[in-house]
Amino acid sequence: MPPREGIYGMLAEFNTPSELVYATQEAHRAGYRRMECYTPYPVEEAAEALHFHKTRVPMVCLIGGLMGVTTAFLMETWINVWAYPLNIAGRPLFSWPAFIIPAYEWTILFAGFSAALGMIALNGLPQLYHPVFNAPNFRNGATTDKFFLCLEAVDPKFSLSETRTFLEQFPAVSVVEVDH
Repeated sequence: MPPREGIYGMLAEFNTPSELVYATQEAHRAGYRRMECYTPYPVEEAAEALHFHKTRVPMVCLIGGLMGVTTAFLMETWINVWAYPLNIAGRPLFSWPAFIIPAYEWTILFAGFSAALGMIALNGLPQLYHPVFNAPNFRNGATTDKFFLCLEAVDPKFSLSETRTFLEQFPAVSVVEVDH
């Protein structure tokens, strides 16, 4: 049975992080793949239970660093060889050892900016609205002392009744539908 139009998923509320981690591990074993945990502080075991290990931020940072070093070398070469050549004491116009320190600085600058902006973009920020804010118990407990597991409706295994039954087998304080 496909979920009804306008439902985002099912949200289960737990009192302890260990209950959340256990429910997340069991949901993954049951075949759910589109799920998210919401905690008031980082819970590393929850990230492992979600199998959240891959991120593209290091690749974005590497590409930004390579763009920085390339930009610096090309800019210094263009300025010193073609745009404004200066013959100082017979030294060569293309003196690459002098280019290393500015190129290094540009590498760090571009890598830092690309890491920060890449992280923001890959996290989908700024996101001013999220459907879990529609859950009645989410706003009061998500930032203080409650732990939440949301099984999303876009998951192929998601069924409104079966997912509710699945989440109710755990020691959840409540299981609610999340509307879009």
